[in-house]
Amino acid sequence: MLDPDEIDPSGVPLAARAVLIVGPDKKLKASILYPASTGRSFSEILRVIDSLQLTSRHNVATPVDWKQGDPCMVLPTLSDDEAKTMFPKGFETVAVPSGKGYLRVTPQPD
Repeated sequence: MLDPDEIDPSGVPLAARAVLIVGPDKKLKASILYPASTGRSFSEILRVIDSLQLTSRHNVATPVDWKQGDPCMVLPTLSDDEAKTMFPKGFETVAVPSGKGYLRVTPQPD
């Protein structure tokens, strides 16, 4: 991939840096595109891989800035009864302005 906004002194576009994460099912799970002027963040790439692996095994989502061991979000598609069965450590419902109880946090499953 070439970045038309990043050009070398001779006028040639510089290559953009793309990170593609492909799952064992051979489907694209994530892509991160960095302009030529920006270095890649390997800690962010590892964080994304950790999240993808966790969320493929458990019915959770990872919030912004999540790190290994941090609490996770219970998927809103699960009822409270299903969540109680799936998450023996329990979960906490977070109050939101709408008053709806869909935002639930649980300790990271093992």
